[in-house]
Amino acid sequence: MNTLLEQENILNVTLIEPRLKHPTIFDRFDELISGESLVLLNDHDPKPLYYELAAERGEIFSWKYLEQGPELWKVKITRNIKSTAKEENILDVTAIEPKLKHPTIFKMFDALEPGETLTIHNDHDPKPLYYQLLGERGNIFTWEYLEEGPQLWRVKISKKLSGQGDETLGEIAAKDLRKAEVFKRYGLDFCCGGKKTVKEACAEKGLDVTKVEQELQKADKNITQSRPLPYNEWSLDFLADYISNTHHSYVKKTIPDLKSYGAKVASVHGNTHPELHKMNRLADEVCDELLSHMVKEEAALFPYIKSLVAAKREGTHLQNVNFKSIQSPIDIMEHEHESVANKMDEIRRLSNNYSLPEDACASYAFWFKTLDEFENDLHLHVHLENNILFSKAIDLEKK
Repeated sequence: MNTLLEQENILNVTLIEPRLKHPTIFDRFDELISGESLVLLNDHDPKPLYYELAAERGEIFSWKYLEQGPELWKVKITRNIKSTAKEENILDVTAIEPKLKHPTIFKMFDALEPGETLTIHNDHDPKPLYYQLLGERGNIFTWEYLEEGPQLWRVKISKKLSGQGDETLGEIAAKDLRKAEVFKRYGLDFCCGGKKTVKEACAEKGLDVTKVEQELQKADKNITQSRPLPYNEWSLDFLADYISNTHHSYVKKTIPDLKSYGAKVASVHGNTHPELHKMNRLADEVCDELLSHMVKEEAALFPYIKSLVAAKREGTHLQNVNFKSIQSPIDIMEHEHESVANKMDEIRRLSNNYSLPEDACASYAFWFKTLDEFENDLHLHVHLENNILFSKAIDLEKK
């Protein structure tokens, strides 16, 4: 009898003091090697143990009922063979008690080695988990939909390798625009300079990359901040219309004030503040360049992007294409963005970050305030185009 019990590794839980039951079971489970099993005998369904074991140890075991009451419950718990568990590493979230779902997923994610993957199965889109994981663990994972409903959602979550594919400033800001505030504080250009990594951008500025990365981690954990509009999730045709109706409209509406007040302030205060003449000239150039630039986007580039989206949505081929590849006009648009950004940087430098002198009049103050607001809007405007719209359009055309 004893030999049989040892051979089958049976644990009669009814004989154990209540407060010691789960600790004893966990100790016995931890002693198992890959492929070994523990058979529990109990006088009620031990399902709560399943949830606790999944939360504390992760999906490294299988659970099989051998007998289900009414007097005796017999459950066989087997420790998965390591190679199989690693190879599959699938978590069926629907089988987990609601309050334990996210804690279980977090424990399994934390147990991953860099480069390893966890695939979750759910009965609805687990997008809220993405935001929570990003907020609490930071940008250390990739998120890939393998299946998107309507009955089953399968998502592959992979822990990044150390230093794997260091993300660019633009990619980081595209995922969470709140982090752009960190870049602004350190003078890092996430718009036209958005193709540089944090390390590269800090090296160019002579900044301590560790401090910047710590600030980014703080932004990850600060989940009390309101989340910005989900630009990165919008369809490209909708995003193109949003840019035209919001940012292009703002530029067109603001340009007359920039030009008229710039000319007035330079004329009145230029003798005592000669830098105003150059600032006014640069602002005029920015306005003229942007007006020409936006015409090209609205007349040719944006309609082509919309046609790409329509072709994918309808499963058709593009018709009447005016250029061989979208890369060429995008290169031109990005070059023009850089030209405008450099001139706005120079205006900010000449104005000492829009600091008003003691003799500044109301027009002087209004012009500086408008320039500051114009530049801030331009940062978001160019970011949405360079780092999201253009980047995704290039990928879409390739497909």
